[in-house]
Amino acid sequence: MLATLLLGACILCAPALAQSARRATPPPRPLLLAPDARTPIQLQQAGLAVDIGGGMAATTIELTFYNPNERVLEGELQFPLAPGQRVTGFALDLDGAMRPAVPVDKAKGRQVFEAIVRRGVDPALLETTQGDNLKLRVYPIPAHGTRRVRVQLAQALERASGRWTYRLPLPYAAGAGDIAAEVSVHSAAAAPVLPDALDPAPFQPAADGFKASLPRRLLANDALTIAGKADDGARAWTGEFEDESYFYAEIPVTTAPAPRALPRTMGLLWDSSGSGAARRHDLELAVLERYFRAAGDIDVALVRLRDRAEAPRTFRVRGGDWSALRRELEGTVYDGASALGAWTAPRLAGAPVNEYLLVSDGLDNYGARTFPTLLPSQRLFVLNAAPGADTGYLDALARRGNGRLVDIAPGAIDAAARALVTDGARIAALQGDGLADLQAESIDAHGGIVRVAGRRQRADALLRVTFAGGGSVAVPVTQASPRQPLAPLLWAGWRIDALQADYLLKRAEIARLGKRFGIATRDTSLIVLERLDDYVRHDIAPPPELRKAFAQMQSLRTETLATARESHLQRVLRELDAKQAWWETGYPKGAPPQPKITVDTGEGSTIYRRDGRSGAQPGDVILPPPPPEPAFQARSTTAPAPMMPAPAPAAPSMAYRSVQVSGSRVDPAAAARAQAQLGIALQKWTPDARYLDRLRGADAQQAYAIYLDQKPDFFNSSAFYLDVADLLFEKGQRDLALRVLSNLAEMDLENRQVLRILGYRLLQAGAPELAVPVFESVLRLAEDEPQSWRDLGLAYAAVGRAQEAADTLYQVVVREWDARFADVELITLADLNAVIAAARGKVDASRFDARLLRPMPLDLRAVLTWDADNSDMDLWVTDPNGERCMYANRLTYQGGQMSRDVTGGYGPEEFSLRDAKPGKYKVEANFYGHRQQLVASSTTLQLRLTTGFGTPRAQEQLVTLRLRGRGETVFVGEFEVGAAPAGNGRPARR
Repeated sequence: MLATLLLGACILCAPALAQSARRATPPPRPLLLAPDARTPIQLQQAGLAVDIGGGMAATTIELTFYNPNERVLEGELQFPLAPGQRVTGFALDLDGAMRPAVPVDKAKGRQVFEAIVRRGVDPALLETTQGDNLKLRVYPIPAHGTRRVRVQLAQALERASGRWTYRLPLPYAAGAGDIAAEVSVHSAAAAPVLPDALDPAPFQPAADGFKASLPRRLLANDALTIAGKADDGARAWTGEFEDESYFYAEIPVTTAPAPRALPRTMGLLWDSSGSGAARRHDLELAVLERYFRAAGDIDVALVRLRDRAEAPRTFRVRGGDWSALRRELEGTVYDGASALGAWTAPRLAGAPVNEYLLVSDGLDNYGARTFPTLLPSQRLFVLNAAPGADTGYLDALARRGNGRLVDIAPGAIDAAARALVTDGARIAALQGDGLADLQAESIDAHGGIVRVAGRRQRADALLRVTFAGGGSVAVPVTQASPRQPLAPLLWAGWRIDALQADYLLKRAEIARLGKRFGIATRDTSLIVLERLDDYVRHDIAPPPELRKAFAQMQSLRTETLATARESHLQRVLRELDAKQAWWETGYPKGAPPQPKITVDTGEGSTIYRRDGRSGAQPGDVILPPPPPEPAFQARSTTAPAPMMPAPAPAAPSMAYRSVQVSGSRVDPAAAARAQAQLGIALQKWTPDARYLDRLRGADAQQAYAIYLDQKPDFFNSSAFYLDVADLLFEKGQRDLALRVLSNLAEMDLENRQVLRILGYRLLQAGAPELAVPVFESVLRLAEDEPQSWRDLGLAYAAVGRAQEAADTLYQVVVREWDARFADVELITLADLNAVIAAARGKVDASRFDARLLRPMPLDLRAVLTWDADNSDMDLWVTDPNGERCMYANRLTYQGGQMSRDVTGGYGPEEFSLRDAKPGKYKVEANFYGHRQQLVASSTTLQLRLTTGFGTPRAQEQLVTLRLRGRGETVFVGEFEVGAAPAGNGRPARR
């Protein structure tokens, strides 16, 4: 985290990341965010080490922070990287030594970090979020103590007029107690200079270049700037990684950009999603003004991209007059998520357009469609004027489309327009003799240079670069080439960038490269752990100095894991046996016995008392022994823990266990009601938020406009979007309701709790095809939580992908989970068996353990889930006897069963009843409490209510609602079971 703060501060002040014109410039952001700190964390010391070689620079930033508070703190910072920067590593101080981070799967990294923080140990985690954004978390920062973090960056140097320039913003310099820098420049013929310093640069000759120790007075400006003479000719550098040799080459070009033939028809893809409001639209329109002036006459098909693409609108630009199109763009409403691939190619006059221009921040966060591939004759250009844009993704799209990404910086509008209407030197082909896996940074020359990397297979190799329009350059890559340690990382990073255009198809390769080379990607994070046994326990390869000891401990762990997996399966089977015993037991459906004095204490009788005392007492009821009950087991024990008799509820009737009736397991009343009518009646969720007052009274056409008027005041409120979407659904505005709902995907990048809310609400809205990719994203973020697998499996089932549903649900059953997720395996087994039964033989279950495949259909089922971790919500179901089934009364007189209480977040909690007594069943949800800062001001819950569960007559309804604080209870709805027609009997049980 600490590391992050320096890096973040540098980046956030970069000129290329200008603030949106629609917002006032915010105050300087703290270096380290510690929400619980009464006094801000202080930067005590900063040290820089800059190593420049060729056109690349490696920067190491080491920060020491002081916590002036009385309590231990966790720090976190999210920040965007400046264009061209890449994090190549970070380290955390442990016992006075810096321990380097190692790569880990993103979901596992987050899981491990949070698990270890709960133990008060020292972890640090660096993650990427969507776009060029990073998040660094560090714990603990001791009270009245210090913490050191080291961050390593790589960046390409700016080149112009035969000179290179290195620039690193230093906004933290004025506040640091001490700051200094060491600079090394390799293979330089002349000493570099500090163009912004008043004093001469103190560079001294060194063995392979120049070195300097820069004192504080030379670093007190807003940035450290170093400049020097660039090489005139093409050169290559080499570096090794894991016994392989890599190279990096720079090829200067002198071809001046020339005007290109502009198209006669163009598709303008305008990102109109909610995040688009933060773009610099003034810059975008200024560049388009120059583009259309140069184009003269052109027909434009405008396609707006949001949660789904709108139908194309055609505009005719004549003589550069694009005023009608401009007015349309200036009136854009920015709302909804970003589904950048959800469009089809427009046609003008019956023919494909010649060229596409995408204007977007690249934050593609909705839907499952990849960006369409263009025709060979078409080109794609991309305009970016957004802070925190996903420039890697945008550049990959443009490169695949034979175009280019144009970043628009304030004060450089003419330069951006020239880049859009001209073509300069471009790579047409790369060939290598003795080289492999060639990868260019970009097919276009930047700053008069192209850069290429790859693997070197021979001692004497040759790179040949052929340029569009003719001409080629040969670059020797030999043993005599100078060293550049960044060469392997440059190749891996550029390869990852090129794969971003097809992320959904190439994510496995991206993750492999990230883990191998230690690069943070969408699916790979970097983590530091304190203890060797933590690396072993979580199967994370440690830094090199710990690997020998790690291998020894790992061999012992392999045997332990095999034993644990078998133990887990046996536990699930025992619990399933107990559940089946409950399911096969007949429970009385008449009125519960009334309290009375009983003197018959025959053999086998059991006394049930409210106060738990033993022995017959006046007022006791003595009943025959109950049938077998579920043998629920606490995760911390090795033997099943039997369920205790439930205490009587506050309702008028008392809670009793099941009774043998006439020697039969089937209650006569239940058998007489076969094929009874069952239904679900839901209580309408009516939020009392004041922002809904105007919306409720508006007609369907006005409601969306009122929502847009209020949106800036509730921009980060998930409740606002949920409530407005509900009202729009009620008013028949389904498309607009889904758009409003999709804003949850844009609220907080890669927040799994918010995404779960979105997925649940999409299922409730009858849009499972939209929910599936949302839950797929949640699974990528949180594979360690069983709810991620269960939610996705149920979404697959909802869209008819039964095999994928079964395979996904099965993972919940066979994997081991944290002990706080009680009964999740049994609840998911019920889902799995219901999916298999509904598929009618279309699911291949041969890979599943046959002992787990036991369908147990139910008359009634209710399942509660919620969005907040470390939170305790309770499901309450009150039956026609007035008896409430809940965590303290888990088995009712008529056989209603409640799963174990989940006190650590997410659920699920399940109520099950095989034979439902006629009457009404009231369903409620109660907020018992929490042990965390909630994601939002309220906790969002989902109830899935089903009648005829696991049978062809199954009917299901979903409801989403919210609880605001501890002790609150809400009425959700009712199951109503009607009496069966006379003469109809339910088949007796086996």
